[in-house]
Amino acid sequence: QLQLVESGGGLVQTGGSLRLSCAASGDTMGFYSFGWFRQAPGKEREGLLCISTNGVTINWADSMKARLTGSRHGYQKMVSLQINDLIPEDTAVYHCAAEVSLCPLDYRNSHFSSWGRGTQVTVSS
Repeated sequence: QLQLVESGGGLVQTGGSLRLSCAASGDTMGFYSFGWFRQAPGKEREGLLCISTNGVTINWADSMKARLTGSRHGYQKMVSLQINDLIPEDTAVYHCAAEVSLCPLDYRNSHFSSWGRGTQVTVSS
């Protein structure tokens, strides 16, 4: 089972960008698909996108599709999430997760077994 640690969050102004990273250890990264999620205070966890073992990205959040880019970097043993044109509504804790399966089309049908603790993103207006 993978251990995951997110980084790259912080305080950013509206319109800014962030690149979140998720470092993976403990197993062969190539066996896993990686999902990115976020959870804002008082709201349910929301799936953003998933990067399958074959490199295909499934976008779960249609409203954010144009602002998100997910990538996997095998040599660095990490995955990343680029978020552009940030707005205050993007304020949340962002988590990465991993599972030995292809990405589901709907994150509500996912069964990720490994989760990071998250990184806080705060967008000021």
